[in-house]
Amino acid sequence: MNIDDDYDDSGNETSGDDVDFAIDGESSANKELLSYDDDYQYEVLSTDDIVQHMVDCIKEVNNVVQIPSTTTRILLNYFNWDKEKLMERFFDGNQDELFKEAHVINPFKKLTIVAKPKMSRKVMGTEECDICFMVYPPSQMTGLECGHRFCYQCWNEYLTTKIMEEGVGQTIACAAHNCPILVDDETAMRLLQDPRVKLKYQHLITNSFVECNRLLRWCPSPDCMYAIKVGYVDSKPVACRCGHVFCFMCGENWHDPVKCQLLKKWIKKCDDDSETSNWIAANTKECPKCNATIEKDGGCNHMVCKNQNCKADFCWVCLGPWEPHGSSWYNCNRYDEDEAKAARDAQEKSRAALQRYLFYCNRYMNHMQSLKFEHKLYAAVKDKMEEMQQHNMSWIEVQFLKKAVDILCECRQTLMYTYVFAYYLKKNNQSVIFEENQKDLERATELLSEYLERDITQENLVDIKQKVQDKYRYCDGRRKALLVHVHEGYEKDWWVYSE
Repeated sequence: MNIDDDYDDSGNETSGDDVDFAIDGESSANKELLSYDDDYQYEVLSTDDIVQHMVDCIKEVNNVVQIPSTTTRILLNYFNWDKEKLMERFFDGNQDELFKEAHVINPFKKLTIVAKPKMSRKVMGTEECDICFMVYPPSQMTGLECGHRFCYQCWNEYLTTKIMEEGVGQTIACAAHNCPILVDDETAMRLLQDPRVKLKYQHLITNSFVECNRLLRWCPSPDCMYAIKVGYVDSKPVACRCGHVFCFMCGENWHDPVKCQLLKKWIKKCDDDSETSNWIAANTKECPKCNATIEKDGGCNHMVCKNQNCKADFCWVCLGPWEPHGSSWYNCNRYDEDEAKAARDAQEKSRAALQRYLFYCNRYMNHMQSLKFEHKLYAAVKDKMEEMQQHNMSWIEVQFLKKAVDILCECRQTLMYTYVFAYYLKKNNQSVIFEENQKDLERATELLSEYLERDITQENLVDIKQKVQDKYRYCDGRRKALLVHVHEGYEKDWWVYSE
């Protein structure tokens, strides 16, 4: 972003109608559309591309509303960069109220409302800064359309604090007390002195633009500065230039075959304390009288509630009153009482729910852990490929190993999310077919992983190559068959989920 650095000392800076972001990159209209799964097209945008997209959006609105571009930017940000909503409000509503809500001076009336500087200082040819209370010549004072003027140094320190410490970009208000008028980006860039602060400010502006626009999403990969632009929002995979593939709808790693809402539910379940509650339910019991949670810490089944207001005596095994048990301290044969049976049933149900969750969670986490070591696997395979080339094999001939690792990682990622899908899936005939497909893919994936870990020698080279190629083709076919079956189930409403 190139901002004109010339100072206008009048205190009434206006920008004209030309957009002040000077970008030399190609227009977004000329960018090549990409597609990861053939039917969902998108663009990968750099920071400059994003700014150009902002400029195009501002110009499009400005051609209609005919107000300064800096004001247009603030209005667009107020409406979350929804052009149609802004223009509808601009022409159909009360414009004075609109500008007031957006905290900008009405550009059609601002010449009549500019505050006058202090006359006593003006007569002497100086002005006093209301922040540092130092006296400066008018040329060293500046302000916004609201008329509040401060020295350049105070403006710089104020803006730097807002940007670097508070992380505020598009909504920095005037430095005057209780003045709601926002500092436009042209003025901010003109007053800031440190290039690092300017860069952070530009990042805050572009970040706000991307996060407000539902057709844009930042790549979630760490330290990646690219964003994805789509024509419509859907749960589809998009691939960033950095190599990261993610779901545009939710921003998580691409998670076929599970849908976004189920994955969100699963992640919350894994992250919150719900499973701690399950552990408590499985390993403790409630006092049948006061419902206090009790953990058994000895061998005796005779329990006495520690609640001073309760002190109930009951049996740990059946949860019934202890008195009828007589001397049977270590064995309980009272299994027929309805109340005790209901308590035991609830306990067993909780234990079963915990065991079921752990079954799927362990398999989910196992594949996730394997994918985290993906870079080590690629490094090991690269060494093998180099070693094989030393045994008179060409570069093309050894590419089967990289292809095998690519497919292995795809299979592990698919399998990882099949366990999320299976956890919420209710049993029916189609779920049995799904589980068979899942089991077959799991077995084939582990065999492929085993082949890739074997030592390759001159003697077994041909045999290993054939086995690896056969197995990765089989894995790829089974993975696609599983996904086709799940998506067919979505179309035909085969799948029923548990809560």
